[in-house]
Amino acid sequence: MENAVDRIPRELRNLRACLTCSLVKSFDQFELNGCDNCDWFLGMKGNRDLVYDNSSTNFDGIIAVTSPEDSWAAKWLRISNFKPGVYAVSVSGRPTNAILREMRTRGIPYRSRDRST
Repeated sequence: MENAVDRIPRELRNLRACLTCSLVKSFDQFELNGCDNCDWFLGMKGNRDLVYDNSSTNFDGIIAVTSPEDSWAAKWLRISNFKPGVYAVSVSGRPTNAILREMRTRGIPYRSRDRST
């Protein structure tokens, strides 16, 4: 069982951001524990290929959020319903069409995390 400290990247190398929620972790953390917000439908835990497909090394800015429901920055980034952790301000890329279909099937709205445009 992962605790809150396990969500925090321990080093600045090999960081990736989830394409659906922008949570930032190391590749190994995503592979070991999945995404704290999205793994129930992404299934990254234990699957290297899905970590590559559903996360990106191309992101800008990071913000640490301890109380997402009380943070104006979390509201601005639309992550106030997510778990505490470190999040990217902008993530380049988008989930695969298969993941987008799965999200639609489950009634999960997709919001691009790319703020570069």
